[in-house]
Amino acid sequence: MQFDSRDRAAYLPATGTLVCADLHIGRDATSDVEFRVGEHEDLTARFGALLERYEPKVVVVAGDLLHSFDRIPTGAAATVRALVGLATDANLRLVVTPGNHDTMLEELWDGPIEAEHLVEGSADADESVVITHGHVEPETDAEWYVVGHDHPTIEIEGVRRPCYLYGPDQYHGAGVLMLPSFSRLPAGIRVNGLSASEFQSPLVTDVGSLRPIVHDEGNHTTHEFPPLRRLRRFL
Repeated sequence: MQFDSRDRAAYLPATGTLVCADLHIGRDATSDVEFRVGEHEDLTARFGALLERYEPKVVVVAGDLLHSFDRIPTGAAATVRALVGLATDANLRLVVTPGNHDTMLEELWDGPIEAEHLVEGSADADESVVITHGHVEPETDAEWYVVGHDHPTIEIEGVRRPCYLYGPDQYHGAGVLMLPSFSRLPAGIRVNGLSASEFQSPLVTDVGSLRPIVHDEGNHTTHEFPPLRRLRRFL
């Protein structure tokens, strides 16, 4: 499966689909901090920049659009409206696949909701692709699953960075691409020494075969590492 990794999102050029996961809108309002940390400005500016760069046909939020389980935090509605406005201005379809945090989703979101999004055109292509949050086993068969949920990070030379995890033949013969959290606020899980049982997503079954991918926003370069089974001896 071909994809372009940029700013914690993934663009699938064959179908014009942009995927981002784990926006966790409202997290800054529920965090134990005295001042807001610029979540609204950060999410909307980066989302808009991705739309401008790729001009996608459809954008799929792969779960956890929202953060709070039991209430709508101050400012969350404004952020959702801003994202919808950006998508409307770009004349594209914006779809949400609910995550485990999205218990209040229908309070703020009246757009398309799909538990599992079969990428349009992928069924007729060489590889079928399903986008979902990844917290439960999927019901739709596919050759590739694009998910979020675990917020993967990798520590290299003492610096922890968000990373993508890419692995063919990962879930019942299907490949898995796990995205980092689009929100910068979650610390994420450090995958350096993690076993499959320590992942929350049931789609991760063979950690050693997963290849970490790190996109360096500072110099606009993407670093693709060997599978963790080989890489771990150098970490």
